[in-house]
Amino acid sequence: MNDGSGFTHNSAAYSTVGIQAETVHNSTVNIHADASPQEKYKVGVRYLEDGVPSRARDMISDAIAHGHDGAEVRFHWVLSMLSARAYHDLSTEELQRLHHASGLTGTYAEGEWKDALRVAFELLAMLSTTDGETGRVLERLLALSPSKRDAILHHLDLVLTGGLKDSLWAENRERAEAVRFGNDRVQRVWAYFEPDPIGPRALAPRPSTAAAARAFLPLRVGLFVVVTAFLWTLALVADPAAAVIELLVALGAGLTAAYFGRGWWYQEHWLKAKNRESHIPHTRDPASTGDGFTNRVRHSFDHYFGTRVPHGFAPHEWFGYTVQIRNALVAEIALLYRESRISVDRVNWLIRYLAEDARDRQNKGTLFDHRDQNQTSAVAKALCVAALITLAITTLTLQGTVASGVGPWQMVVAMLAVAGAAWSGHAAASSWLEAWGEERRLAEETQEYQEQLTARQVAYQNWKSFLDSTRPSELEMETWLTCDKTLFVDEALRHYQLTWRDLITHTILMTPARPYKRGRVKGGPWRYSRYSFRLFLVTQDGVREISSEFDFTDAKRGDEQRSNYRFDALSSVQVTERAHVGYDLELILTNGPARNIRVKDADTHQLAPDENAQEIAEINLNSAGFIHTFRLLEGIAADGKGWIERNDPNNLPSFRADD
Repeated sequence: MNDGSGFTHNSAAYSTVGIQAETVHNSTVNIHADASPQEKYKVGVRYLEDGVPSRARDMISDAIAHGHDGAEVRFHWVLSMLSARAYHDLSTEELQRLHHASGLTGTYAEGEWKDALRVAFELLAMLSTTDGETGRVLERLLALSPSKRDAILHHLDLVLTGGLKDSLWAENRERAEAVRFGNDRVQRVWAYFEPDPIGPRALAPRPSTAAAARAFLPLRVGLFVVVTAFLWTLALVADPAAAVIELLVALGAGLTAAYFGRGWWYQEHWLKAKNRESHIPHTRDPASTGDGFTNRVRHSFDHYFGTRVPHGFAPHEWFGYTVQIRNALVAEIALLYRESRISVDRVNWLIRYLAEDARDRQNKGTLFDHRDQNQTSAVAKALCVAALITLAITTLTLQGTVASGVGPWQMVVAMLAVAGAAWSGHAAASSWLEAWGEERRLAEETQEYQEQLTARQVAYQNWKSFLDSTRPSELEMETWLTCDKTLFVDEALRHYQLTWRDLITHTILMTPARPYKRGRVKGGPWRYSRYSFRLFLVTQDGVREISSEFDFTDAKRGDEQRSNYRFDALSSVQVTERAHVGYDLELILTNGPARNIRVKDADTHQLAPDENAQEIAEINLNSAGFIHTFRLLEGIAADGKGWIERNDPNNLPSFRADD
């Protein structure tokens, strides 16, 4: 899938996999143990804006307890107390705290924050008043700044009475339509679910074996010198003039062969070693669905090499042309990154870069430069061969010179000397070539390692910077999600021809829709690439349930499913918690089969060491709307229509807004 900026990230579309990828980003909302009350308050406000009211309540309450109080602080505290909660979700203690805070309003300095706080409490006081008394409070609400008014409407959504919401709903819907795709949502959402890339690595050079080769070199050279000197002495005794000429020719041929032959020898050994490294055989059938790390790396290389094809190649031709390169890269990446809890998704940036690098080098004609940079010319090879032939002929000539001036037994000694010189010379040359070749290899591989690592560091920084600049913030994700919910509710109301005055209450349950990607910031709730929205509208006549799946990237919805049932048709509501699976909600109706709803999947394996599993689970359940939904459905299942009498806004206990 292309992100619209030249980068392409892996997507298995919506195939048979349930969860393709999941990632946890570092949070920008951080708090240290000795933070001041002011810092804790600011963090609490960030949590509230990001859709984590439970953490916001804790932070802001702690700040107030340590002396940081005022109209602004109390305003956000009230919002955190009421966010995603209905009036009947509040405990007796929480209601008492709200009453106490209402009585403090008059003690705060005048200003826009005090006005906003007063309006919030007046809205609570309106829960037990008639709709005709909403005009004054509505005027004061509309007089607030847009940011404060929007915050009140958003966080007090489940508390506001029908009459007031009817008055504001058209504006709320228009605002949601205007903001829904703001800040380039469609082109940026994918980045939220993209894992943080793991740092660049490259294969370090193999340790040099030059020292081991040098250990034998003095002995072998010494033996060669002694044997050669003895043979030349015999030739010098037999024919001094011929011996001198033959010695000079032999030295010249030997030096020529060494000079031109070492590059040839290194080329042969270097290429063979490289080919052995790159020719990694496939260990599985191409159709295999094995989920091993190496197999997943291979799949990723196949994907990116298939989409990064140079000019003049068809994809299948490029596959065949680069099979050895891909095998070598698969082996390298698997070796570098095969470690526990490292997902291939975190390495895809590097695999993509390597595929692009291979394509670009092929376009430039430098893909196989490593094979050409050490090629020995034909002239050098010819000179080396000629020198070796000359050396062999000279050796035979030297042996003939010795034979012309010595006896039979001395000839036997001379032949043994020739054999010893050949053996020791070959052994000395081998040790020298190995030591010299290892030094050259180490220097070349060190340079190659530094160049590769530098290039990969640049690619890593480019990708990470691109992700950081593209990835939406928690506030943006929460805003887009809120807009989706608002428009979903609006469409349901219009379909059933209902107004907010017709509703006793409502709740919306957001669950993951498979297959999905999911991501979250540390300490925050899971957010999904695909959601299932399930809306429950409670009226005097019963419950209307509407559900639909959402693709969060573009907010496109699937087919809707609707069902209506009386209060007494909801037999029971049960929750099943399985630590390694997740939370399931089971609705049992008297006139139909039980319905199981997966509220959230397990996430214990994705927790940071300093995160509390129970706390994160609560954050996710609150974010999904589960707690309010469960209490609502549980109350209806237990009391039937009697639940209405106790929770009708007109029958709630009076809340006095003190000034």
